Amino acid sequence: AMVVAGCSTPAPHRKPQPKPQSPQTVCQAAAPGDPAVGVWLSKFRRAGVAGEFRVLLVFSADGTARYENQLKRAGIPPQGLSETGCWHREGNTLVMRSTKSNGVPVEPDDPAYLYHYAVVSQASRALVLRGAKGLLDARRMSPAYRLPY
Repeated sequence: AMVVAGCSTPAPHRKPQPKPQSPQTVCQAAAPGDPAVGVWLSKFRRAGVAGEFRVLLVFSADGTARYENQLKRAGIPPQGLSETGCWHREGNTLVMRSTKSNGVPVEPDDPAYLYHYAVVSQASRALVLRGAKGLLDARRMSPAYRLPY
């Protein structure tokens, strides 16, 4: 009876301890005048996929970033992915680390949420990046631009 009574006694209430913020999730401001700061849109098609891919990259001066990937097909609502996090430069590479995917926090050490884009070329209105899936040819959009849904 003592064993059963001990098992039925409620455990003391403990508040969950907040996880310490990983240094990887603290955004660092971009260098003043960094030409990557802005809203960039790329549209392209892939062989074997019906529809158009749209990629929106938003690199803010405070080091925060937003990445949206959308597949637009005729007669079907767009399907997409939206990630937010931080970005910075490592030489000629733009690095983005997502902290949330579709609004849900991600594990900070998960390599699936780390993106490296080599800057192939950049002008005031055009940005060409090379990522894991090939070239991303983007053009500068207005700061208020959003992907249509």
